[in-house]
Amino acid sequence: MKDILWLTRKTLLNALRKKSSWLVYVGLPLAGVLISLMMYGSANNGTLRIGIVNEDGNQAITADAIAFIKSLNKVKVEMTDEDSLRKDIAAANLDSGVIFGRGFADSVRAGASDAEKVGIVSAKGAQVTAYVRSMLQNYIGNAAAIGQATQGDPAAFDELYADYRAQSFKVSAETIEDRTNVKGMTYQSIGFLVALMLFSSVNLTELILREKENRTFYRLLSSPLSARSYVLANVAVNLLVLLLQIVATVFLMKYAFGIDSGIPYVQFVAILLLFGLAAIGLSLLIVSFAKSTSAAGAMTNLIVTPTCLLSGCFFPMDIMPDTVKKISNFLPQHWILDAVNRLQQGESFGSLGLHLAILFGFAAAFALIAIYRFNRNNDTKLFV
Repeated sequence: MKDILWLTRKTLLNALRKKSSWLVYVGLPLAGVLISLMMYGSANNGTLRIGIVNEDGNQAITADAIAFIKSLNKVKVEMTDEDSLRKDIAAANLDSGVIFGRGFADSVRAGASDAEKVGIVSAKGAQVTAYVRSMLQNYIGNAAAIGQATQGDPAAFDELYADYRAQSFKVSAETIEDRTNVKGMTYQSIGFLVALMLFSSVNLTELILREKENRTFYRLLSSPLSARSYVLANVAVNLLVLLLQIVATVFLMKYAFGIDSGIPYVQFVAILLLFGLAAIGLSLLIVSFAKSTSAAGAMTNLIVTPTCLLSGCFFPMDIMPDTVKKISNFLPQHWILDAVNRLQQGESFGSLGLHLAILFGFAAAFALIAIYRFNRNNDTKLFV
């Protein structure tokens, strides 16, 4: 134990003796949080810019439907024509458009509640159109119900519709905090941290190769120190540096930038530290196959960067194709990000048993393969 503590101190001093090392191990987590803050903190206030095209003329029902859209919260309406509407949507000047086709009012009078004469267009998909579509369908459904009840009698419809318009309804509203951006910032910050942890762990484990190249490793082994103690000390330094990165990131998110992830800190740090074990196992695996530090760096770029991309470390996993999502299930980064996402959704830490077991399994599998590789490799058999 005394030898391991001495080696740990020596390795830690070697790893952090340069100012650039502090920038890499502590400054980059700060950069990751800043990038996430810029990506999600600059989002708009949620106001939808909607263009409306009225091809149905001066129909009272159509005019009322347009007035209803204008009355919705967080909606800014602009009357336009169809050609201008599509150009503005393509240029991102409008988020969505509603087109009231000819015969819209007549279809409502006939009792059509499926809004067949209404077209809703957007370049941003259902996340933009869903709100307006659902509210408008409810409004049209109420008017269409009158048409169904009157069975094509115009006088009866006009009378009932006039009574419907004259009704006064009391609506009580309660504002709740929209935490979508906070969740996105947390996810992206952790994604950058996960990638950084992998690169940092490999960089620290490469110290073994560097000291083999400059013959320091062999001089150490000529003393009573054992190769096993040397590797264990390197693992301990890895854990200390990764813990420093995790705590620094969580602290900066909470106290420097006011990003409250909604996850208890103990759980947050614990699950990230478990992923740290998988990162250390992967770094040992890479070093076990590498013959030099340059080879280890090349293997790191070939393994870490693509797997982080596939796992959604740099952008949300929701936008990925289903095939990529299935591939990501075989990567440890996916399971740590999914665990954080589930904790933010309110699931208990105890319900993440599968995630924790898989992360521990990755760590054990990487370490066992690395040990086997060290034992089979004549150049590195002194590591264990």
